[in-house]
Amino acid sequence: MRDPKRLKFFQSDVWVGLLLSLVAFLVYLSTLAPSVLPMDSGELAVVASTLGIAHPTGYPLFTLLGWVFAHLPIGGRIIWKLNLMSAVLCSIAVFFFYQLFLRLLLNKSAVAGSVREASARIASASAALILAFSGTFWSQALSVEVYPLHLLFLSLLILLFVRSVLENPHSNRLWHLFALILGLSFTNHMTTILLAPGFLYLFFATQGFSRASWIKIAMAAIPFLIGLSLYLYLPLRAAQHPLMNWGNPVTLQEFWWHVTGKQYHAAMFASFDTAEGHLQHFFRTYPSEFGYVPLFFAFIGLVGLFRRFKRMLVFSALLFFCCLAYSSNYGITDIDSYYLLAYVTTGIWIAYGIYFSLEIMRGKMLLRFARILCLMLVFSPLCVHYRAIDESRDYAVEDYVRNVFDSVDSGAIIFSDQGPQFTMPAYYLQLVEGMRPDVTVIDKSFLESAWYFPQLEQRYPWLVENSRSEVETAIREMNAFDRGLNSGMLLKSRFISVAQSFIGTNYGKRPVYATPEVSPEGYKGVASGLVLRLFRDTNVAILPVKEFSFRPLPDGNHLFVGEIKADYATSYVNQGVDRAILGDMKTAEILFRKALKVKPGFPSALEYLDRLRFSQP
Repeated sequence: MRDPKRLKFFQSDVWVGLLLSLVAFLVYLSTLAPSVLPMDSGELAVVASTLGIAHPTGYPLFTLLGWVFAHLPIGGRIIWKLNLMSAVLCSIAVFFFYQLFLRLLLNKSAVAGSVREASARIASASAALILAFSGTFWSQALSVEVYPLHLLFLSLLILLFVRSVLENPHSNRLWHLFALILGLSFTNHMTTILLAPGFLYLFFATQGFSRASWIKIAMAAIPFLIGLSLYLYLPLRAAQHPLMNWGNPVTLQEFWWHVTGKQYHAAMFASFDTAEGHLQHFFRTYPSEFGYVPLFFAFIGLVGLFRRFKRMLVFSALLFFCCLAYSSNYGITDIDSYYLLAYVTTGIWIAYGIYFSLEIMRGKMLLRFARILCLMLVFSPLCVHYRAIDESRDYAVEDYVRNVFDSVDSGAIIFSDQGPQFTMPAYYLQLVEGMRPDVTVIDKSFLESAWYFPQLEQRYPWLVENSRSEVETAIREMNAFDRGLNSGMLLKSRFISVAQSFIGTNYGKRPVYATPEVSPEGYKGVASGLVLRLFRDTNVAILPVKEFSFRPLPDGNHLFVGEIKADYATSYVNQGVDRAILGDMKTAEILFRKALKVKPGFPSALEYLDRLRFSQP
């Protein structure tokens, strides 16, 4: 005889959802990044912990929520607490995706005949965990980013919209709540707009194209604008000059440019080659995203929707293809997170596919076996992605920044164009954790932006004061360029003159360095660990060997780990060449072999080892 309490638990949608959320959270926690990661992690950590202004579109809701997590009295580093926020948000999203899938499957218009609630719950739970452990979804849960909050909003918005349009079309309270959440979602990520075609289709398909429908849409304007008003945080906080004040959006024009992402417009619909490359990448990785096998059920779901619920088929297809069309035309490298809506839609199809498969089963034993098999589908993406996605031992970027800092003398100035793996993480480690406050880090690419110079002056007043004339001229030219009043060539010459002035006015007073991709005119770079010490004299002495200390570098597809390994190897090779010039062949060989240990098969290391062997008598 079945235990009625146990049966009641599994029939409670809330408790089942919480259980799924907990399972996802425990997996996320076990693979959570302990430190800062490449790309936006360092910048967003600074913004969240100091209430700053992030890169466009500003992300005010993320910033405020991040500040709360950064200051939780739970111990641990701030970066870990912000990474934990991502795990929490993605886990909550799993709860709401389960509720969404269940609502869709139990909706009377979605199925023919009687509804098997147990099968619907099994299908919804399986699909929610398959989505939770899909590659991109899972990766967003492991470090500080804006996409975990975006995923939470996607789950809430689609759930509220379905409930409001399909289940309770006459509920103004539910409709207004949806509009408020929609406005808040736009304050986190503007790709919320990709929901519009699908939402508008399903709305008019169910409500009719009538005056009452337009009135209902108009009724949503006030709560929507209330949610959207959180963007006022940007000019209010920018006026207070926070440590990170990207874009300095204090004027109406600067605010508009920031919120609309003006600086990224050139990357949108960049070229047919970009779209082709992104589409090839999407379809090449799409099967592995869900662990291969679950996509079979997505196909079954599509076929079942075509036969039984065409409106839901069109609705979900619009979500999928609008996301695909926009994201494939966006010319950035880290594009995977922009496909999240397409992956969420696939989760909907998988839920339908599992449900339709269970619905045709006959016999208690067969049905029970099928349900167990469906739950086992969860292990498919879990097993496929665990090793590649696990960030729990990833200190690669933090150790890289430490080794760069260890490569320079006290009071150093470092010019770098390594934003993703050096300057951005360095901002967090310096501004939040207080690492090497004596070192001045200058991001070369930011010298093209007028807002960057007040940031530099706030942190290093002596730097800007010594080059006041060049800085003010550059700012005038940059402001004129933003308004279309001068050419990009003139702008480039101005920021080059600023960089040259920063080096020239401080040369001899402070040691000046550059990462290898930066090569200031008129200076010779001499290897000093991971950076080059800049000298005017071409007959300078070779610097002492710098050793590196770092924790095991992760394998798999971790961002920029390959580049970091190459930088370590290149440094060892450069220092080895210097030792060979001095005639110290033994040390040179040791350094070349260290390069191969960090990055096996590194071509230049192999080449110089061959030269050493042939040069020996």
